[in-house]
Amino acid sequence: MSKVVIISSSLRAKSNSEILAAKVAEGAKTAGHEVETVSLKGKKIAYCVGCLACQKLGKCVQKDDAAEITETVKSADTVVFVTPIYYYEMSGQLKTLLDRMNPLYGSDYSFRNIYLLTTAADDAEETPDRALGGIGGWIDCFERAELKGSLFCGGLENPGDAQKNAEYLEAAYNFGKSLE
Repeated sequence: MSKVVIISSSLRAKSNSEILAAKVAEGAKTAGHEVETVSLKGKKIAYCVGCLACQKLGKCVQKDDAAEITETVKSADTVVFVTPIYYYEMSGQLKTLLDRMNPLYGSDYSFRNIYLLTTAADDAEETPDRALGGIGGWIDCFERAELKGSLFCGGLENPGDAQKNAEYLEAAYNFGKSLE
């Protein structure tokens, strides 16, 4: 049994990505994993200021919710990032969190398996490519981690559309069941 952490980065009410993140969590629990979901909604996460104090201290000098989320990610075996696609890229909230998790670099982190679930109004196959590249750049800094899989759910134009899409609900559930 793996410890799975799901980071849901949408801030919108009735978010399609949050609806599908819940299905991923359900599938992962069915597969026997211990699952924790962290929503960035309501969290205070300041921008990284690039001081690099975290590299000496092992933690960020800023006092906000990023520190607790970073510790949660550090102790996970598997991390699933969930993001809506904005302007063909991951959400700003997720990018800000990735920057703030810089204290993980050089630490004795546990995570090995990284997954990405993306949602968007656009349904073109290449829509999530830049988000995948951004996550890939983060993963490249952690030599023991690798991108194990991704799921893209496009054509979700309005809040809550995912709740009415049986195909995507099933795909997200099965995505969760397949996590390592």
